[in-house]
Amino acid sequence: MRFDIPQELPRRREIALGVPRPDERSVAKEPEQHPILRRLQTLAERAGQYRLNHEPPRRTNSAPPRQGREVPAHRHKVRDPREVSDPRRTQRNRIPSQTIDLQLRPEERRSMLELGRFRVVRTADLADTIYDGKGRKLEEDLRYLRSKGLVATRHINLRRDGKRRTIERVEVATLTKDGRAWLRTSGEVPKEQTVYAGFVKPRELEHDSLIYRAYRKEAEKIAEKGGSNLRVKLDFEIKAQVQKAIYAGRKADPKRDIAEIKQQVAERLELPFVNGHIQIPDARIEFDRKLDNNQDPDQGSRTGHEDIEVLTAAYHAGHLRSKAQAGFRNYASTSDRATLTAKIEDDHDLMQDILDL
Repeated sequence: MRFDIPQELPRRREIALGVPRPDERSVAKEPEQHPILRRLQTLAERAGQYRLNHEPPRRTNSAPPRQGREVPAHRHKVRDPREVSDPRRTQRNRIPSQTIDLQLRPEERRSMLELGRFRVVRTADLADTIYDGKGRKLEEDLRYLRSKGLVATRHINLRRDGKRRTIERVEVATLTKDGRAWLRTSGEVPKEQTVYAGFVKPRELEHDSLIYRAYRKEAEKIAEKGGSNLRVKLDFEIKAQVQKAIYAGRKADPKRDIAEIKQQVAERLELPFVNGHIQIPDARIEFDRKLDNNQDPDQGSRTGHEDIEVLTAAYHAGHLRSKAQAGFRNYASTSDRATLTAKIEDDHDLMQDILDL
């Protein structure tokens, strides 16, 4: 059986470009809003509704009382057990200071004094001279001084002399600015003694750390001769004095020969003048002389000095000859002597005046 299904006639397309349909002519279409603007409008409406439904908290001029408040456990100040239980940290050892008030052991005070006088010292040398070779005790004291911000330490690599295949590392220490401030007000520093702080010239740390070792060897010889009240001037301070004196001489007479001014300055500061240059040692040790019973105190000088120089493999041949002619007390480590000998092999006599560190 066949069923005839009526079919809907196709509609005529009345939509043309730019021509609206009859049912849309009377209704104006609103422009579509950007999604971001719509979202911002929604958030503003929610915020306004929140302000209407929630009153702001009332402020009072008086703060709540602090009595009875519990302090969290992590905010309790923990005292160093060494300050409480160590019998050597007594009130007699307490040294008042304008910046820091700490209880320091005699070994710690002496270590800080040595660091202040020489700026940088190897910790192994401090252990030998102050702690009788007890390195563990030194490590404990350095850890305590570091925690108080008085001392800073670091490790440096030593130069290889051709015999060692591995790089040797040593630990050096220096005072911080707070440590220098404490030391200046502690009463430990001798009169006219400059106090240094901080690491300067990282490339010269190996050389500068050996000055203290050379000083200890020379100080023993001075003490054997009756010298006392030793004071140290590093090359930083000596160079400043030389430059200041040269500037004053040139300012007084600008037409004067500079070589003549330098020679006069060298004689006044008791420094050697070699080949037109003022030779400045690494350190000058000043001390009080021991007077004989029959010697008149008014005759002669009551003070003396010794100039020391640390020679390393970095010195060139001309520099070594100038230091030898200057008459300094020259010191060199065993690892550097082989290199120094090769540089001045034509002048074997120079090596006889170089002392071992």
